[in-house]
Amino acid sequence: MAREPLDTSWFENFDDTAVGQLDADSTCFGFLREVVDSVTDHIAVIDRVGNICFTNRAWVVFAEHNDCAVTEQWHGINYLAACDTAAAAGDEFAAKAASGIRQVIGGAGHYYLEYPCHSPDEQRWFMMRVTTFDFHGTPYFVVSHQNITERKLAEEKMRALSRIDGLTGLPNRRRFDEFFREEWRRCRRLRQPVSLAMIDIDHFKRVNDTYGHQHGDDCLVSVGKAVAQFAHRPTDLCARYGGEEFALVFGNSRAEQLLGLIDELMGAVRRLRLSQGAPSSGPCITVSVGLATMYPDRQTGENELLTVADRHLLAAKTGGRDRLVWDGSAAPT
Repeated sequence: MAREPLDTSWFENFDDTAVGQLDADSTCFGFLREVVDSVTDHIAVIDRVGNICFTNRAWVVFAEHNDCAVTEQWHGINYLAACDTAAAAGDEFAAKAASGIRQVIGGAGHYYLEYPCHSPDEQRWFMMRVTTFDFHGTPYFVVSHQNITERKLAEEKMRALSRIDGLTGLPNRRRFDEFFREEWRRCRRLRQPVSLAMIDIDHFKRVNDTYGHQHGDDCLVSVGKAVAQFAHRPTDLCARYGGEEFALVFGNSRAEQLLGLIDELMGAVRRLRLSQGAPSSGPCITVSVGLATMYPDRQTGENELLTVADRHLLAAKTGGRDRLVWDGSAAPT
């Protein structure tokens, strides 16, 4: 049977010598093209200087639906130049992508990068992979982008859950540590103060020992809700620090500015009228508070502020409870 001429129209931008060396049946060639077009990953093949030689259907469709500057003819577009342009405009992931591609062109075996690519309607993440192949002595490089949004959303959900206290629903100690460190660095950069309030439920051990842990858990949930309402701003955080202790971080705030707020907080806990004993009997649950402020610098760390706030909290507990101790003085209620 006579062999049909090879249809190389889709490969027209490859090296002419290499194309001339192709020896395959056109039907097989078309079959392979359909296979590549059926792949949901966005695939482009570039040469050693970054010029695009081939794109699959998914690449083109994604460009059409996402307002890309190029939507029809990708052949001849320099992908590295496009990445460099985006990097110069401040896109750090474009800079990483360009660097990774150049590493593979320079001889590295492969490269991959996970990056966000959110649209106005949804959050999306992709993984870029760069691999190489040799076609009749000429190197080419495959750049593929795989949608990993489902996995990233699951990871984000698990990450969020790992930072939430299971009983109160508040951020847990891990989240507190992260936020406190981030806020400390932010305020150091902006030369702003950071304040920290450590809050402890008074006589809580007595509650658990006498009336059981279920009553104690109910008290923790109620007090946690009352305390959390005083963290209003993005620079504030209320967390369950551990046991019956809560922590409030206030970015760009000084202790003297927070005295009224802390007084309201302590009053809100009293108004819950949570009994230290059976419901509607015995003294109501109260809290003691240690409040401290520091201006972050390179010689101090956030743990020093934590130490001072803890020391003030201990002074409030030993000084009679149901009171605030801060950098300036004690404030009994």
